[in-house]
Amino acid sequence: AKKGVEMLDAPVSGGDIGAKEGTLAIMVGGKEKVFERCLPIFEVLGKKIVYMGPNGSGQSVKLVNQVIIGIFLAAVSEGLVLGTKAGLDPQLILDVVGAGVCRSAVLEIKGPTILQGDFKPGFFVKLHQKDLGLALQMAKELSVPIPVSGVVHELFNALKAKGQEKDDNSALITLYEDLACVEVRRKK
Repeated sequence: AKKGVEMLDAPVSGGDIGAKEGTLAIMVGGKEKVFERCLPIFEVLGKKIVYMGPNGSGQSVKLVNQVIIGIFLAAVSEGLVLGTKAGLDPQLILDVVGAGVCRSAVLEIKGPTILQGDFKPGFFVKLHQKDLGLALQMAKELSVPIPVSGVVHELFNALKAKGQEKDDNSALITLYEDLACVEVRRKK
């Protein structure tokens, strides 16, 4: 600032697919005038560009995003493993829950790759664990209890311990599969 240089924090959501297709969600923190000047650049990269407030605001909402995605991935993992162990077709589970109130991009994007056993990274386990650690730190500083995020953080830690830190965050389901002795894959 002393040298006249402006800065924005502008984390993104949408993974590798959003980056390739230019459909990222971009959450921006900084001076609003700087945001307005940079908006044309952001519009090339994303479809949902939101000015969040002063510097740091973009990063804060990114951490909120990561908390929600992590918890949702754990919920999807638990549900699919439970249903598969009960003898249900996991594709049919995705079809029906994805048509109701559980409908989400997480189910639509990650569901099919989970059923294929494809954990090529869209967003690394190690990065999601790092972000959850930052969210837990932010929560501590704000005196906000987020206990479920702490559990999900440790689940990602377990994946790292298994050597899966470079897998996609949807590989979280493999922990549940191991515990339940069942594999959730598309029936042939």
